[in-house]
Amino acid sequence: MEQMLLEQHPRCRAMQEPNYVNLVVSIIIVLGMLVSYLPQHYRIISRRTAEGISPYFVLLGTTSATSGFAAILTVEPSRQDIACCKTVGAMECLGGMLGIAQLGVQWICFSLILVLFLVFFRYDDAQVSDDDELEVPPPGWRTAILVGAACLAHGLLVIVITGILATGFPGKLQLWANSLGVMSAALAGVQYVPQIVTTYRLKRAGSLSIPMMCMQTPGGFLVAASLFARLGAEGWSTWSIYILTALMQGIVLVMAIYYEFNKPGGLSVSPPVSPPLAPRRPGPNRAYSEGWEEGLPGPYTAHPERYAETPEEFERLEAREERQVDRERQPLLRPGGIGNGAKPRGGHSSARR
Repeated sequence: MEQMLLEQHPRCRAMQEPNYVNLVVSIIIVLGMLVSYLPQHYRIISRRTAEGISPYFVLLGTTSATSGFAAILTVEPSRQDIACCKTVGAMECLGGMLGIAQLGVQWICFSLILVLFLVFFRYDDAQVSDDDELEVPPPGWRTAILVGAACLAHGLLVIVITGILATGFPGKLQLWANSLGVMSAALAGVQYVPQIVTTYRLKRAGSLSIPMMCMQTPGGFLVAASLFARLGAEGWSTWSIYILTALMQGIVLVMAIYYEFNKPGGLSVSPPVSPPLAPRRPGPNRAYSEGWEEGLPGPYTAHPERYAETPEEFERLEAREERQVDRERQPLLRPGGIGNGAKPRGGHSSARR
């Protein structure tokens, strides 16, 4: 009897006759969402630091994703789609679950950002270029523990409350779903505020991935449109999250691009590089010295070890200094004075003769 009622339910009939355009768009969104987070994961791992990512951005983003995922699981249309999977085929059920999969993929990917932040929140093993000196101190270990513990406590609390309502008070699930949706939207609304402040103070993107934001900012509006087509106005608490998040993420994206292209050494401010000049023989006012064309210092250098990179170069530099001394026959003050290697034996009297 229950199965017959499910088969006659409008949503079950809709799953048996899916809208293939919406189905294709939903599949593209799920795959695109998964791909869009990969640059962020890679950037944190490759730089071995979460520098530039606000810990409160991670906290708010993780709790927002958790609330959004729980909201779509408990909202009435999604619960009906899950129940309809008992009466439809596997492919129809899979197509009906794509809306849930979108938020599930986002929750998994953002939770991975939380894990990477907890692993690389220190700067001890950071691998960054010379242009990206880590000037801002990293967050303390207490802040990292607070972020991780708060995300874990929030997730457990949502699971416990949802389980209690689903088993004992199923009529309250829609109210709980709306509350989760409002919570997720509120957290998403303020999620990017600490990140905007961090990016402004840092004056660069740091470990925040610009390619990720370039894909997710327009993708957020696409996800919202897809969820609206699937859930309708009744699911406003779910799809409104993506509209608000896309707007806030767009602000961070504009700031990151501006700072990256206008930082010292950036593409827009790099001066033209002049071609290296060929070595020239010194003019008549400067005596020629061996090794001048190779950029070596003049003779009688006080610290020759500073100009040698290998022991062989240092020995070569010392040998050159000795040859310069042996060649020195130019009197500096007068005949027989300093610098004349062959002074007359008679001293001053010989010079007067």
